[in-house]
Amino acid sequence: MPNVLLTVAYDGTDYCGFQRQRPGQVSIQQRLEEALEHLLGKPVRVTGAGRTDAGVHAEGQAVGFRAGLVIPVDRLPYAINQHLPADIVITGARLVPDGFHPRFSARSKVYRYTLWREPFPSPFHRRYTWHRPEPLNTVDMAAAADCLVGRHDFAAFAASGRSVGDSDTVRTLWRCDIEEAGPRLIFRLEGDGFLYKMVRGIVGTLVEVGRGRWPPQMVAGILASRDRRKAGPSAPPHGLCLEAVRYPEEALSESAEQQAPSQQP
Repeated sequence: MPNVLLTVAYDGTDYCGFQRQRPGQVSIQQRLEEALEHLLGKPVRVTGAGRTDAGVHAEGQAVGFRAGLVIPVDRLPYAINQHLPADIVITGARLVPDGFHPRFSARSKVYRYTLWREPFPSPFHRRYTWHRPEPLNTVDMAAAADCLVGRHDFAAFAASGRSVGDSDTVRTLWRCDIEEAGPRLIFRLEGDGFLYKMVRGIVGTLVEVGRGRWPPQMVAGILASRDRRKAGPSAPPHGLCLEAVRYPEEALSESAEQQAPSQQP
């Protein structure tokens, strides 16, 4: 069976998260699998690069599946999108090697978190930004963010309820940038992996620094403590977006035979 990688964008507001959960809760995974079954005529299981939580969005989620194809892979997004709701869109598709895995083959993930800093919330951006109208010291926030860059144990910023395989809380954070863009304050974090609610824990802590509750250098001590109780509260989910999943080029490379469309028996 060909190994297919999809790039997926979605508004996570009305979903319980990416991964299937209890009956009665609708997930992104469920909607994708239903769409693929409609298109291909048989059940298809999909695997995501990351398990975004309820209310979290994505611009570049990576999703893999294996199935016989009856159309060229570059036409898949158009075909699948006909069976998806308007808040989930396939934006790309390609064939990848047999050993490729959306999560384990990833080199890094990029998350974006957005604050809305106007005095009043925006009805147009309320689903995608956290409204924080109070003054924030972005210089102090940037200094605190610099303390987090590198390879560290990020247990102090991760919520309980981590999945099996996340008992190791050491991760590498390559960047933790803060950008002012009009009424928005944008946090962009890139790392080799993220713990459960880690990004939201970091953003919530940096906001506390910006409010003047803690000096920037205190964040290094919070990081070293490995104690979630010492960090700030988790930022709400709706300001978070999985912006991109990045792979080494060799993990994506394909032979000419693999790139040719296959036929469903």
